[in-house]
Amino acid sequence: MVAVYCVCAHAIKMIIFISLNFLTLEALINAIATYIPLSNEEEDLVGQIFQRKEFRKKDFLLKEGNICRSVYFIEKGLVRYYVNLDGEEKTTYFNKENEFVCDYMSFLPKSPSKVNIQALEDVIIWSIDYDNLQRFYQEIRNGERLGRLAIEQVYLQAIGQVASFYTDPPEIRYLNFIHTYPDLQQRIAQFYIASYVGVKPQSLSRIRRRITSSH
Repeated sequence: MVAVYCVCAHAIKMIIFISLNFLTLEALINAIATYIPLSNEEEDLVGQIFQRKEFRKKDFLLKEGNICRSVYFIEKGLVRYYVNLDGEEKTTYFNKENEFVCDYMSFLPKSPSKVNIQALEDVIIWSIDYDNLQRFYQEIRNGERLGRLAIEQVYLQAIGQVASFYTDPPEIRYLNFIHTYPDLQQRIAQFYIASYVGVKPQSLSRIRRRITSSH
């Protein structure tokens, strides 16, 4: 009787674990489905090749000099990308829930990264490494389309940010930040926003006051 009880208890725990895993995987599946349709069998494959991981606030998903070996999908939390320029951190990008995270310039050629990706909050992510991503491309119908669209999106965003930094005044860059990340102002420390805009925190405060007074 004890043995039967133990087996049943273990089975129940496994069922609960699988059910919870599927529920949390739903956000990832929905995100993929915005790019390409997925069959039930393909959804099962996604659950096999993506791994759920957790990072604490200030942990690094990627450090400069290391090779980016995974693509991440954020289930919960917020991260920033930054580079070190002359000993100063320059924030270049943010990712939040339901977005993919990767340094493709490192991931695709498997070369050392020039960027850092750091958690600004406790983060729950789904991770897929290079080999499993190739399996995704091969075994999921239109899988390569997802990769192409995701890379195109990252490329366009990066080019837009670089162009804005060299051609737009700080106030316009801050307005672009508000437009791009309308729900993140309360979640990101002011000095990270200032770094993204390309000014000191004191200058950002003045920009905010000017914008507020003009409205």
